[in-house]
Amino acid sequence: MTTTDDIVAVAGGQVVSNPAILGGTPVFRGTRLPVQTLFDYLADGLSLDYFLDTFEGVTREQAQSVLRHGWRRIAVELQA
Repeated sequence: MTTTDDIVAVAGGQVVSNPAILGGTPVFRGTRLPVQTLFDYLADGLSLDYFLDTFEGVTREQAQSVLRHGWRRIAVELQA
């Protein structure tokens, strides 16, 4: 049984990890879509607009929040 203590949220609450959803894979809040999919699309040269058109359950704000969170993490690691 999953409790709220097992659920982790990051990126301003836009990403959640819940052991009961895809084994805890980080997903966009309110979806079962792994966040990794956004990075894969962008790495493959596809646009953010294409990603958003393909996955209508994800908002632009969610995607931008994830990208900003990723950048902040990189910046923190560079300062360490």
